[in-house]
Amino acid sequence: MGKNILVAHGGGPTAVINRSLQGVVEAARASGKVDKIYAARFGAEGILAGDLIDLTDVPASTIAKLAHTPASAIGSCRRKLTNADYPTVLETLRKFEISCFFYNGGNDSMDTCNKVHELASKEGLDLRVIGIPKTMDNDLEITDHCPGFGSAARYAALSAAELALDASGLPIHVVVLELMGRNAGWVTAASALAARLTNCEVLTYLPEVPVDEDKMLADIEARYAKGRGLLVTVSEGICGLDGTPLADTGIVDGFGHKIPGGTAQHVTDQIIQKLGLKSRAEKPGLLGRASIPYVSLPDQEEAYAVGKFALEAALNGESGHMVAIAAERIPQYRSSLFLAPLADVANVEKKFPLEWIVDGNGIADAFFDYAMPLMGGDFPEYALLRK
Repeated sequence: MGKNILVAHGGGPTAVINRSLQGVVEAARASGKVDKIYAARFGAEGILAGDLIDLTDVPASTIAKLAHTPASAIGSCRRKLTNADYPTVLETLRKFEISCFFYNGGNDSMDTCNKVHELASKEGLDLRVIGIPKTMDNDLEITDHCPGFGSAARYAALSAAELALDASGLPIHVVVLELMGRNAGWVTAASALAARLTNCEVLTYLPEVPVDEDKMLADIEARYAKGRGLLVTVSEGICGLDGTPLADTGIVDGFGHKIPGGTAQHVTDQIIQKLGLKSRAEKPGLLGRASIPYVSLPDQEEAYAVGKFALEAALNGESGHMVAIAAERIPQYRSSLFLAPLADVANVEKKFPLEWIVDGNGIADAFFDYAMPLMGGDFPEYALLRK
């Protein structure tokens, strides 16, 4: 008799989260060791409700479509499990005779994954628990990078370049682009590629460095005065010198995190009111993490690989680990997978390196050496006719 497995998604879906699901399902079918393949409908919420989707007999052609399906095909949630929830979780695992549990998510999801592993061990439940990394924020520790980041970074870079060309082609206003990133500025940093691809001035602000708003406005005024057009890119979570977010929705999500938002509009309002310049605020929001047309092919391939690796590791008896990525970039990019203890990853946030931030509003070449292979190739070469 084969094993029953359960896959769940946690947190914000990425453009490639379904590729990891595809990797798990197809590897499970190929193994010949899996009986039932279940997915939790809306992540932890589905586990608590005993609401599972049976993927066992879903046609292979449908599973293949996961490769180009954005968001979460099985549903995700931002539910932070409490101590009172875990007995219900174990009850569901027992009811469906789950032998292997896979949680695909970020920091908080890895914490949930680790707690399920520890509780199952304590209760004597024969359960293999493996975390599958997923976060466009790229803020998981130990792993070189996270599936989902490369695609979000590519979207940020290309969208910023397009806006930069617009700003320089009709330089009558400052364009402010807000990108996702509450505490870590990895995705916003990618938008600085616009300075390399276009002839526009670009300023970039990440949450790792507090913003002196007076200096920010002075820098904006000086760069705009060059007459080449100006694009200002900001992480949604940037804070002032006092540590207070420049914009705060006042809402807290299911994990207890404050939800930022409106940063681009705040900066735009300051530019208009204090500098007397025209300004526009742009915010792609969820499109930045879900876009399939801008998906990174290396990101897709690695997302599939971590799902497959997770399934194989669990069937080989591994538990209490997250799949992590090791990478080499010289002489050319290549990656490999390994297992990292969940306890070393859970709730640990990897910030953007301060040494890669130049003068508070620029991004060092070292970041692009790191990120370009993850974003994929074939970046456009634009016709820059104005000197």
